[in-house]
Amino acid sequence: MRPFNHTVRVAIFSVAISLLSACGGGHGGNSSGSGTTTTPAGGVNLQVVSFGDSLSDVGTYAPIAGAVGGGRFTTNPGQVWTQDVAQYYGDTLSAAYTIDPTHELKAQSGLGYAEGGATVATPASQNDFLTAVIGDVEMPVNQQLSSYLSAHQSFNSNQLVLVWAGANDVLRAGSPPAATATVQTAATTLAQLVGQIVQNGATHVVVVNLPNIGLSPKGLAASDGGANYTQLSELFNSTLTSALQTNGLQSKVIQVDAYTWLNGIIANFQANGFSVSNTGQACDPNKTPDDTSLLCSPATYVSANADQTYMFADDLHPTTHLHSLFAQHVEQQIAASGLGH
Repeated sequence: MRPFNHTVRVAIFSVAISLLSACGGGHGGNSSGSGTTTTPAGGVNLQVVSFGDSLSDVGTYAPIAGAVGGGRFTTNPGQVWTQDVAQYYGDTLSAAYTIDPTHELKAQSGLGYAEGGATVATPASQNDFLTAVIGDVEMPVNQQLSSYLSAHQSFNSNQLVLVWAGANDVLRAGSPPAATATVQTAATTLAQLVGQIVQNGATHVVVVNLPNIGLSPKGLAASDGGANYTQLSELFNSTLTSALQTNGLQSKVIQVDAYTWLNGIIANFQANGFSVSNTGQACDPNKTPDDTSLLCSPATYVSANADQTYMFADDLHPTTHLHSLFAQHVEQQIAASGLGH
């Protein structure tokens, strides 16, 4: 991991403390779709609940990262796809937990449980993920789900549950044959967690498979050009699909194929409004602390409109524009299932 500049870290902590003191440290809660009378763009009011990793994190680490203009794993201050989807159905998604300057997670009123660095079920202490910035605190998805059920007991028919995880399991698995069992276990475990969500009352559940991690800037920069990440992404996806089918869940969830979707966007990047495809990143590595989009802001963009013209914020995470396009794709798949439009 790249060393985190001590001066920047101290500045982040000191500013974060003052910000937390001024605002009380809390984030606003979610509005319940069922209590809204205005019909949203999606045609139906839904309360959104999200589980996953940095691809879906709406601001777990914002109290610290916000001090340098960051807050989410994208081209800040842009939103991630889960926020876009929530707005489409008349809701506002905020973080279920946020970090404080002492590197502790504090429960908030939001329903965005996804946390950057999270795996499906591996404890945070077994990985080295931005530890100088956030510490070893991120909850894996199984713990996210347990935390939700402990606080809320069940799901309901007015909710839309979004599940996207497994990328960190692939990134940390190594190479086959040793990596094979790790990735397969993560995928089958995720299917089991989806089963728990359904068994606890959820009627609208979106399950997203992995994009082709081998086509990310990180993948392209690997010695094998991303071949291992591609192989493991495909293994995770095929195992997840089989496990959902075996567990009788395929007809009970809305599956979104991020793998095929991203391949198509990359192949036609200019037609989708990008000038740079998967070969560059919008956040300047020389200006962005730790070269992570969590700490990326307009001041560290490579160009003023990089959040719209680049596909990737850093070497793994989507820009604001790519998140927006993916949200639209998810909304289309939800409508195709018969929910809203």
